[in-house]
Amino acid sequence: MRRLGELHLVPDGEAISARVRVAELRVEASFRRRVQRTIARLEDSTGSIEATWFGRRFIERRLKAGDSIVVSGKIKHFGHRRTLDNPEFQPDDGSALLHAGRIVPIYRLTAGVAVASLRRAVRAALDRTAAAYPEYLPAEVRRSLSLGSIGETLEEAHYPTTFERRDAALRRLAFDELLALQLGMVGRRRARVGERSRPVTVDDATEAAIRDAVVAGLRRKVGRDVSLTPDQATAVAAIRADLARPVPMLRLLQGDVGSGKTAVAAWGLAAAALAGRQAALLAPTDLLARQHQRTLIELLEPLGIEVELLTGSMKAADANRTRELLAGGLARVVVGTHALISESVRLADLALAVVDEQHRFGVEQRAALEAKAGGGVPHVLLMTATPIPRTLGQVLYADLDVTDLRTPPEGRVAVRTGIRHPTDLDGTWQRVRDEAARGGRTFVVVPLIVPADSGDEEAIDLGFDALDDAVVASSAVAAETEAVRLGELLAPLRVGLVHGRLRPAERDAEMARFRDGELDVLVGTTVVEVGVDVPEATMMVIEGADRFGLAQLHQLRGRVGRGREESFCVLVSDSTDETAQARLAAVRDIRDGFELAERDWELRREGNVLGLVQSGLPELRVASLQREGHRELAVRARETAEAMLDEAGELRPGHEALQTELRSGWLAGVARAESGAAT
Repeated sequence: MRRLGELHLVPDGEAISARVRVAELRVEASFRRRVQRTIARLEDSTGSIEATWFGRRFIERRLKAGDSIVVSGKIKHFGHRRTLDNPEFQPDDGSALLHAGRIVPIYRLTAGVAVASLRRAVRAALDRTAAAYPEYLPAEVRRSLSLGSIGETLEEAHYPTTFERRDAALRRLAFDELLALQLGMVGRRRARVGERSRPVTVDDATEAAIRDAVVAGLRRKVGRDVSLTPDQATAVAAIRADLARPVPMLRLLQGDVGSGKTAVAAWGLAAAALAGRQAALLAPTDLLARQHQRTLIELLEPLGIEVELLTGSMKAADANRTRELLAGGLARVVVGTHALISESVRLADLALAVVDEQHRFGVEQRAALEAKAGGGVPHVLLMTATPIPRTLGQVLYADLDVTDLRTPPEGRVAVRTGIRHPTDLDGTWQRVRDEAARGGRTFVVVPLIVPADSGDEEAIDLGFDALDDAVVASSAVAAETEAVRLGELLAPLRVGLVHGRLRPAERDAEMARFRDGELDVLVGTTVVEVGVDVPEATMMVIEGADRFGLAQLHQLRGRVGRGREESFCVLVSDSTDETAQARLAAVRDIRDGFELAERDWELRREGNVLGLVQSGLPELRVASLQREGHRELAVRARETAEAMLDEAGELRPGHEALQTELRSGWLAGVARAESGAAT
């Protein structure tokens, strides 16, 4: 603790603590009388300094001249004077130091809770329980990782005696968190090994017939000679082997937009159908479900496989017919939205469940689809166009087999990407006109539905995933306003509009008009990220691009370049922030979605990137796999979990204290996560 007599040695911005006496207290109006400030002159035998609190009138009720206090704050300049700006303090009456004169905890607050009250409550709780908190980690684990006891950890995490001890306490808590995560993931995997599923065997002749049909359908679709990429062939082989086993498959297929995931899924769906059983594909939107049905019809009809559809927007008679076919086992392949997992749907013999854009579904929803298998356990194939960073995937998807599609299909057009200022778009809009004249179409993506200054707090359109900055800035372009503006600017081009506030049927109808060539330009929010496949789309203009995550920008860019024509993506931003500029440059220069996912993860916490809730996992609060030391802890946590669990995924004898802690912590967190999963 510094003494006030040493103040002249303390640089601006450095924290200082001292025992002082309040020599004088006064309240003044600050600049232009907008905010009151309370000023106290503090002194001891060596000197004095003024402390200033802005807009905190309660200070004058807590202090009076002559009081002895302990004060902590940072030295700053106010005018020509040095001052303590908004320092913390407490009476110097011999009581425990909670708010000043020591390393002080800073907590996130909620309405009606003052930081001083929260610190006192935490201190009281620690005094009652910390020393007696039962240790649940085995001594050999703590010894091998140099981890302190849980009682010491709780004390030093909140009221550390040194910063080194604080860091050691947070390291222990991070390991505990990662261990709980790994126990859950490894336990899930081992428990699934104990489950049984009826094998789906595919002989060589059937495999060749399915492959030929899928490739022929792809050739018709893209209008050129294509074949399965090496990655697709590897994925098909892995799925074929998985289906033949009595243990249910649980595989994640991840790859960029347009990398060929649907073709791989079609192979699996056909394999189940030709074995005389049923397969289902779950999609997050009505439009995407209908698109998948059209694609699968083109790929599978030559094999004699009919593809049914079940969505919430269907007419009652059509939906009832599909439900009857599924319940009777007459429908072999079905594509659907959330309507597919409603209680009214029964499948006679579900062998394979495919979940597209799996991170958009809650864990309970995925489980509901699996439950359609009746008494058995279906094979499950999860698909995502948002590749998961490798290190994070090792933790988050520890219960899955993962297959990557990194090789783009033959003839896939590389999208040229550029960055433009909002005042430098004349050439861009002329390019939009030129593309329309050649039959091309343009997406224009904006981050908001209505202007941010409209006062409508619910107007933020987050599509299906929250944007990384919850864009509310008044400079953000509103979709409705931009659609009107572009309708005038680009006349006589036909401009449409989609956003999250439209009813699904209206949104899908507008996207269908764009797909069918009735619109030249589609203005929308991120709902177009998972949308209709439009090979004629050759332009993607993303306004306010600095407000989107890298992975999301890459997803949006993947909406174009799906045909044979040269395609373009324009990132529009007026940001001068160096980090924002670097992020946009990364999107411009990097075309590999896996590499961009790694870069995106460096800039955003893992919970924001992935949505742990949708995975049935509580959010990481202390651990962060972006820290190198914590990545090593994650590896050790995985090793520890594997040693602690038996073949059925249960904790071995001797870990009863850990089991008790997990029931009140990990398992309770999972229950909360599942109850809040996306719907």
